[in-house]
Amino acid sequence: MGVIQLGPYPPPQGGIQTHLVGLRKLLLERGIPCAVVNLTRFRKDEADDIYYPKHALEVARLLVRLRHPVLHLHIGGRVTGRLLGLSLFCCLLPRRRTVLTFHSGGYPTSAAGLTAGSRTLRGFVFQRFHRIIAVNTAIVDLFRKFGVRPDPPLARPLADHLRDFFALHRPLLLTVGLLEPEYDLGLQIEVLGAVRERFPKAGLVILGAGGLEAPLRAAIAARPYAEHVLLYGDCPHPMTLRAIADSDVLLRTTRYDGDSISVREALALGTPVIATDNGMRPEGVDLIPPADGVALLDAITRRLTEGPPPHRQPVGADKNLSAVVDVYDELWAELGAIHRR
Repeated sequence: MGVIQLGPYPPPQGGIQTHLVGLRKLLLERGIPCAVVNLTRFRKDEADDIYYPKHALEVARLLVRLRHPVLHLHIGGRVTGRLLGLSLFCCLLPRRRTVLTFHSGGYPTSAAGLTAGSRTLRGFVFQRFHRIIAVNTAIVDLFRKFGVRPDPPLARPLADHLRDFFALHRPLLLTVGLLEPEYDLGLQIEVLGAVRERFPKAGLVILGAGGLEAPLRAAIAARPYAEHVLLYGDCPHPMTLRAIADSDVLLRTTRYDGDSISVREALALGTPVIATDNGMRPEGVDLIPPADGVALLDAITRRLTEGPPPHRQPVGADKNLSAVVDVYDELWAELGAIHRR
């Protein structure tokens, strides 16, 4: 496999430039060839598979000559006619797979963004990319207007309401499961009050649906810290994974329970887990007895005071870059399947 990154490359330094440098570094560390085609007016001497073409024809010649099967175009700011032409050219190259990352957070509300439509030239071109990576939910909605199907998703960003709640609450406690008696969610809501005495900005998010939604909402509303408990409801799995990765502790309080997928997903993502001991929890889970609020509070306090376990990896640039490389792997596998037919 090999990848060509097309976009702004230093100098000068900027957010997109830093992203490209990080992606290239990660690819090379994994032994994956990566060339870069700079698309700005800033130029240096070409070296180490980093190219600074002077005009569109040189860009086209490079893309034909460089045989890497994955082309990743990065767009920030305006969608110019030149960028649309380059996008279409990339998508028409045979035996290639194309990725677009759209970095412009202000574009959806701009005059151009408000005219987005599936029957526009932009929609026609964007629909031809094999993958599109949107950096926030507004851009996801924008590409839906352009007629781009949202599936398959890259690790989905949090919905606005969830993202705002996460931003205001640290530490952030999360629980994922059905809203049913066996999950003892009332215990978590009750204990949060004591947690906030030690950690005044702490919050609790409950993801899931079930028969106890109305009683739980009533129980939350009766607490003086009700605004710091978010009963979000059902959540798409990619967004649930993002919430688990972005939280500080996953709680799994149960009266009875089998194996839990969310517990294993949290451990895989490096998020600490506190769970009721059911005799079959995976290694690395902090165990507490059933229906024991004191033990739950002690475990939360200990975990937040001692800090994350050694294996935890913070969610940030490296995790996001790895997710992009996962997309490249998917496209490479698709090309291999086509060639085997």
